Amino acid sequence: MGVALADFGSFFIPGRVVERTGEPVRHLQFTPTAAIDHDPNGRYAVESMYVQYFVPAVRTSDLPIVLLHGGGLTGAMWETTPDGRPGWLHRFLDAGLSTYVVDNVERGRSGFCALAGEWEGEPVQRTDREAWWLFRFGLEEDFAARRALPGQNFPLEAFEALLRQFVPRWLTTAPVQTLAFERALERVGRCIVLCHSQGGQIAQAVAAARPDLVVACIAVEPSGFPVALSQANVDQRWLILMGDFLDRFALWQRISAATDAFIEGARQSGVPAERVDLPAIGFPGATHMAMMDVNSDAIASWIIDRCAEICRAG
Repeated sequence: MGVALADFGSFFIPGRVVERTGEPVRHLQFTPTAAIDHDPNGRYAVESMYVQYFVPAVRTSDLPIVLLHGGGLTGAMWETTPDGRPGWLHRFLDAGLSTYVVDNVERGRSGFCALAGEWEGEPVQRTDREAWWLFRFGLEEDFAARRALPGQNFPLEAFEALLRQFVPRWLTTAPVQTLAFERALERVGRCIVLCHSQGGQIAQAVAAARPDLVVACIAVEPSGFPVALSQANVDQRWLILMGDFLDRFALWQRISAATDAFIEGARQSGVPAERVDLPAIGFPGATHMAMMDVNSDAIASWIIDRCAEICRAG
């Protein structure tokens, strides 16, 4: 199995430059044979964003799709599922869609700013227990026994492999991430954005502000909805995909209600926004990590069909 590519590569969206002065020189032993007097005074490029792109040899649309990860995750979440199956990146390329995969500021190959005082707050990283209930694999009280919700579709034999994808995140960098994502889309051009979870806060804000760039926003269980859409967005299509077991968790009940409020506000502004409950269209057991569930290929196919409709509409 493979896809012939016409092009692939990567680029960085620049952030800002920080200059430090008055810092002491330190002697650093980088490796057993490389030691230097390290002068930390000077200019640092920080808050850049890494984007990797893949262009199939046979394209079915001029509209690319841009994938934005969720909180505490990186672009790796789209590549290969924790149990070793091809991820949604492969499926979109199979379907002839040029695909861009983002590592947002402070994640993955974008890296984080290690200069003291530049970012407020401390980094946080998700535990296995938090992932268990937050991703709706099972109830928190059932974590120790690893007793899953009946019918949930994440491959639990790969739970430990999923944990290896988690990276630290900051709770104060959303404005920087939003700016970087907008600049990335300016380089990509008109596109479809597919976002997940915390990435919804970033992608939806940029999509709402830049309808000239975002033809459609497909959000998989997003959080952090923009205040409102307007007449400027009437030609955009908004699809919000929600999974199963939402009523079993207070957090997901709140997110579900916020989803409905956002869609109602969008429709009042004339924007074609739609909530899609995955169980209702044939995907019961969908977890927060639908792109990794055992039926992820079938869900990807459904999304690809919607992308084809969006592309035909222009």
